Amino acid sequence: MTAQPSHPFSRRRFLQAAAVTGAAAAVSTGWEGLPATAHGAAGKGAKFPDLTAAVRPRFRWWWPDGLVDPKEIAREIDQIADAGFGGAEIAGVHHSVADKSVLDTAHHGWGSASWIAGVEAALERADRRGLVIDLTLGPAWPSAVPTITADNGAASRELAYGAVLVAAGQTYTGPVPAPVIAHETEHTLRGVNAFRVNAANTTKKETGLEEATATDLTGSVSGGNLTWTAPADGDWYLFSYWERGSAQQPESGPHTATPAYVVDHFSQAGTKALIAYWEKDLLTPRMRKLLRRVGGTLFEDSFELETEALQWTANIPQEFRKRRGYDLFPVLPAILLAKENTVFAFEAVRTRQIRHDYWETVSELFDENHFTPLRDWAHGLGMKLRAQPYGLNTDAIATSAILDNTEGESLGFKNLDDYRVLAGGRDMGGHTVMSSEAGAYQGGAYATPWKKILRTMSGAYAAGLNQTYIHGFSYATIPGVNWPGFAAFTPYGGKVGYSESWGPRQPAWTHTRDVADYLARVHAVTQAGRMRADIAVFRQTGYSKTGLGATWFTATGIPLGWTHQFISEPILALKSAKVRGGRFAPDGPAYKAIVIEGDKFYSSAPTVSVEVAEKFLGYADAGLPIVFIGDWSAATTSGVAIGTEAARLGTLLGRLFAHPKVRNVTAADGVPGALAALGVTPDASYPTSSLLNLRRVEDDMDLYYLANGKHADSAKGVVAIDHAVTLTRGDRRRVPFLLDLWTGEIRRVAQYSESGDTVTFRVALQVNDTVAVVFARPERFGEGGKGNGKDAYATATTADAVFFDGSRLAVRAKAAGTYTTTLSTGKTVTSKIGEVPAEIVPAAWTLDVESWLPGATATETVKEKVRVSLTALTAWSAIPELQDVSGVGRYTTTVELPKTWSADHGAVLSLGEVFDTARVIVNGKALPAVNVITPALDVSAHLRPGRNTLVVEVTTTLNNRLRLADPGVYGGNARQAYGITGPVRLTPYRTARL
Repeated sequence: MTAQPSHPFSRRRFLQAAAVTGAAAAVSTGWEGLPATAHGAAGKGAKFPDLTAAVRPRFRWWWPDGLVDPKEIAREIDQIADAGFGGAEIAGVHHSVADKSVLDTAHHGWGSASWIAGVEAALERADRRGLVIDLTLGPAWPSAVPTITADNGAASRELAYGAVLVAAGQTYTGPVPAPVIAHETEHTLRGVNAFRVNAANTTKKETGLEEATATDLTGSVSGGNLTWTAPADGDWYLFSYWERGSAQQPESGPHTATPAYVVDHFSQAGTKALIAYWEKDLLTPRMRKLLRRVGGTLFEDSFELETEALQWTANIPQEFRKRRGYDLFPVLPAILLAKENTVFAFEAVRTRQIRHDYWETVSELFDENHFTPLRDWAHGLGMKLRAQPYGLNTDAIATSAILDNTEGESLGFKNLDDYRVLAGGRDMGGHTVMSSEAGAYQGGAYATPWKKILRTMSGAYAAGLNQTYIHGFSYATIPGVNWPGFAAFTPYGGKVGYSESWGPRQPAWTHTRDVADYLARVHAVTQAGRMRADIAVFRQTGYSKTGLGATWFTATGIPLGWTHQFISEPILALKSAKVRGGRFAPDGPAYKAIVIEGDKFYSSAPTVSVEVAEKFLGYADAGLPIVFIGDWSAATTSGVAIGTEAARLGTLLGRLFAHPKVRNVTAADGVPGALAALGVTPDASYPTSSLLNLRRVEDDMDLYYLANGKHADSAKGVVAIDHAVTLTRGDRRRVPFLLDLWTGEIRRVAQYSESGDTVTFRVALQVNDTVAVVFARPERFGEGGKGNGKDAYATATTADAVFFDGSRLAVRAKAAGTYTTTLSTGKTVTSKIGEVPAEIVPAAWTLDVESWLPGATATETVKEKVRVSLTALTAWSAIPELQDVSGVGRYTTTVELPKTWSADHGAVLSLGEVFDTARVIVNGKALPAVNVITPALDVSAHLRPGRNTLVVEVTTTLNNRLRLADPGVYGGNARQAYGITGPVRLTPYRTARL
């Protein structure tokens, strides 16, 4: 595999490429409506280097399996590249197609010759365009191959059960009980036993059984029949256990001429069948060669193993005995599933321990027999392995440590802690990337603006996400589809489906390059160097996609600046799981403390294994602070205690709670006091706020990503912020620079205060807005500061803002007056600002709209011109000529500036409310990208005395047009409020050098 371009922050490439050519703005201005990231007036700062495919966002690229034309594939690669994306993941997905016969699966199925030709065309074109191509391991999901049958030992397995209630003293005579849920696959009887019913263990959902009464009746079966008399001391359940194939096929098939069946994800046989199919039937010599050049990852989607009974694999009884130390069949009733629901239970603690042991065994087999060999095989092809390691009751944290690239999703994840679960495994495993399937909204097809996606994702990057796979990009067309072409997920059951099908079919594609560049800069910052997090929260159960947060930290600690990730027991066996200098995993996330609470997946039961307790004691002896939350006086082992384990656990916990590096608080409100007593403080701190932060450390830089958001596309619970933020740096010689993620400009922060390793400055962010800060030596980005004494900066000012103008400090204000600025040297400087023109609100606009309409074919779009004169800004849906129009609009107006307008004048253009993306042209000059979340930018460099022409170009979704063009599917949608509704303001200011 040819070496991928190095990360822009690695080996100081980023630093060497940047050179300051002008002014640097303060972090925030304090002006209403102006985001912290608006670029300054007095010139341009340093620039981000060109960002390669390694950090650029990618698309889910949905194909109708092999019904593709290599020429069209090459065109679509060009479209993706031209829009600034770094690659695409080829996936066979066609949920929107009701009549699958149009796909001609016999000739154009997934894995067919036409599919292979399409993949080779994509790889070849990607090689020319510098893109990365990912491949899903099967059509749709889960991974399946057409070389096995449902009854093959390599196919997905399940354990079904039969159950008959036998009254006290009664005799059962007849066939071994058949499975409660019938199935067409072959059944193999694996055992028969019986248990007495115990009402004390019965709940509304589960029938109680008495474990000690287990009676093995397997040897009594003869010719498929059984005779057994229940003891007279109560009612009994007679159980039979049947292994069978699940017969699951990948979603929304057929995808192959011969049916493809989901492989057994827990056995070597299933993984070997998957690899063998690729090696023998798919990987041509040409494809292998191209994959080494442009292949990115092999990918598995979420593990929706939809068995009707318990997920199973043939050798699990032997593996369970070897790993857990006791037999599985005598405790099977506590684990049995019927359509994903447990049915029977023993005593509560015992049941929890048995279930923990079973799923821990399944998780280990999952990792050892599936993920590890797939990863190693991918590496042999010059690629990496990426997967969404959730959907089952398995340890997603442990799996994330194995995967080269773990992945989450914006649709299924309930909060940011679902990302932090995966991030903990990723960072402890020594990996860098965690991606997300981003921007899928039910019912959002052709109605999803970029703003919604960015609002949804802004907080996730602070939780560790650092690569975005946009959902998605559909192949152009197939027979029988309507305008604007084939879309993988719409219609969905005849209704509006999942968003989105990006590409030239969308008006917003006009500005998509701006969004792609923004995301690439976010990725560049959040992939740089090594992750840092304050706290490792230990999870006894490593599930994800649950929405379960961390006691105190999620609700209270994060709003104060704390950061945390999750770890689980298998993580403690990694080489990185060591303590040095009071830090856990010092060469990775360098956690300052471990916090453990009761198992949230089992009613917060105080439980931990003996092995974990021993490791914790060793960590404490090495100087690591540890905090336990809750009452641990009656703690139990996580799984079934073998031998003297229960007593050993009690002894170990006693030693831990007596250790000077350990605290046990009874409730969540005791956590901050315990951490303070142990000397643990966060890297970032601020007043209670909706601000989120992430820190990474690269060579001689500290990078922070700041977001005012959460896991949501709405503003609920999030408000605009404007307050001081204190951040930790690795070297006291490093000073803060602001990285504008929209324009790529880098500017030194001019106003802050220092205290040892920390720097405090003001941050103002609107809802869901973001900014990045880097701490580096001043000379890395220019000479700012030396003109006012050695590295002088401002600590206070009465002006609206203070900034670096070249090597000197300057202030700006939107009102005339005399302003004072206090420097870090202790000197106070006075500045005089002359008369400033009043704020301008344009009174009239000419709106030229390019209306997008269906053409003669499903992929042809006709564009008509519509002109409207406006005396007030209003949504297109309220303008008769535009209410059902989708497309691109250009708003034109003029503003008059006084003849005295000079170089010390400037102005900020705030667009107010805009649907959706926007670009600004001033006097014929196109300006940098407009922040989609907070559309305001400094236009000073392009203004002149007298008459100035402002043009604002906006884009829309296709929703309003599709309401009329395809009413059977989209007619029920409400009109969206396209365009600029404002208010639009041009706010002048003046500057003065100190």
